[in-house]
Amino acid sequence: MKNVIYMDNNATTQVAEEVIEAMLPYLRDKYGNPSSMHTFGGQVGKQVKQARQQVAALLGSEPDEIMFTSCGTESDNTAIKGVLSSYPNRRKVVTTRVEHPAVLTTCRDLERHGYSISEIGVDGQGRLDIDELGFRLDDNTAMVSVMWANNETGSIFPVEQIAELAKARGIVFHTDGVQAVGKIPINLKESSVDLLSLSGHKLHAPKGVGVLYVRRGTRLGTFIHGGHQESGRRGGTENVPGIIALGRACELAMQNMAEENTRIKALRDKLEKGILSSCPDCFVNGDTENRLPNTANISFEFIEGESVLMLLDQFGICASSGSACTSGALEPSHVLRAMGVPFTAAHGSIRFSLSRYNTEEEIDFVIEKMPAIVDRLRELSPFVKTQ
Repeated sequence: MKNVIYMDNNATTQVAEEVIEAMLPYLRDKYGNPSSMHTFGGQVGKQVKQARQQVAALLGSEPDEIMFTSCGTESDNTAIKGVLSSYPNRRKVVTTRVEHPAVLTTCRDLERHGYSISEIGVDGQGRLDIDELGFRLDDNTAMVSVMWANNETGSIFPVEQIAELAKARGIVFHTDGVQAVGKIPINLKESSVDLLSLSGHKLHAPKGVGVLYVRRGTRLGTFIHGGHQESGRRGGTENVPGIIALGRACELAMQNMAEENTRIKALRDKLEKGILSSCPDCFVNGDTENRLPNTANISFEFIEGESVLMLLDQFGICASSGSACTSGALEPSHVLRAMGVPFTAAHGSIRFSLSRYNTEEEIDFVIEKMPAIVDRLRELSPFVKTQ
């Protein structure tokens, strides 16, 4: 058993060895500026072009629709603010209550500046109310932004259907695809999605590189002004090593898609079954029929998720909690709150998110350790004693 059992891949992923090998030459020898006229820089420019093609192949898009950014958060901000600046007479954004903070915080900041923000609710399984979403669309709506898959529960949303609703009203549609890209098949040529965000470090590329897909013809204002890079849509010298790395990571993701949806999914299911059968008073959060193959979000009633994580960490097991410490007060996940998960369970939610580097031996080890951890914490919990 290796020292670290890493099951927090929705937070960040291990950089693949093949990706490291691909980017190293651009940190050492091929350091030219890809915008330069000379051959030394020109050769780098050709490799950036190839990386753009590799990303486009994974998304089912055209290379000129790929704009490199620094991360998913920048891509989300660029999409939302870029669209609003292009439609100054429309002052409304429709989104959901379970979006990543990169979208929700941006929208709520816009609300303080006079924009109207409609946040669509979800049911107890994290499924969107599509009828409510359609009702909220009006002539003042500039864009709709709905994530492809939820980062906490793995629930997959009907993005293609929502994009069609937006298109029928002449509204721009953006999706935060950070968790979905590389895990489930995506073909943007066959969808009405106008904008999609992705982040390299969620699919085994390094941190510091992302993409915003911009469908041809989509009106999008410039977010970062400067040089002519990215067809004039994002100024600044390109992060060449990161871009090369992302291109290779996308290529690997295509090759490993079948494994993602078979072996990794089977490991996730085994982990859930093992925990649910050995730990009483626990349940899976999210849409178990339509979710990412790698994600399991489990609530353990009457205990705190942070305490579970601390004990897991003693065994070298890395996972994440559905709670966050804010100003000294423990607040349950906004996603679980929106789903109506009971307070006693929302505080005790743990997300296990797997990758192709996880093994069955690791799954067995976690299943073995969880019952004792849960029993120990429930013995100390004041909530259990008052039930």
